[in-house]
Amino acid sequence: MVDFPLLLSIKMKFLFDTATAYGYDVKDYRERLFLLYIFQLAFAREEKRITLLERIENWESDKEQLPPKDVYLAEIDWKSFQLDYRDYIDLPKMLQLIPGFGAIVGATANYRFLEILGEAAMNGYRIRWFSEEGNIVKNRNGGD
Repeated sequence: MVDFPLLLSIKMKFLFDTATAYGYDVKDYRERLFLLYIFQLAFAREEKRITLLERIENWESDKEQLPPKDVYLAEIDWKSFQLDYRDYIDLPKMLQLIPGFGAIVGATANYRFLEILGEAAMNGYRIRWFSEEGNIVKNRNGGD
């Protein structure tokens, strides 16, 4: 029972540290929202990943159009977010309940989940960085 909230808090701490390492201010709700999109991208169903990837690719232009924090956070579909994550980790976490064998499955699954999240975070910030660089180059060249 301790494993699930502990792993989730480690994942969130990892995302916050990654954002800070890339130079983003996680005190801004829009940056924390970007972290949620990365988290969701890492653990979402395949068909939903395409939409999430588009959001990440267009983040710099989309984030300026976001409504105030209170309005936007009230509109997030938290249930869908939670169900996608739960569905992704369901089988490994159920196998973790098997005595003896479960500890090995749990350790392997937790390591793999962190690896997947790390890859999603790195690539999400790379996409964002290249998007920002592209905008800078485009502005320098007069919009070409």
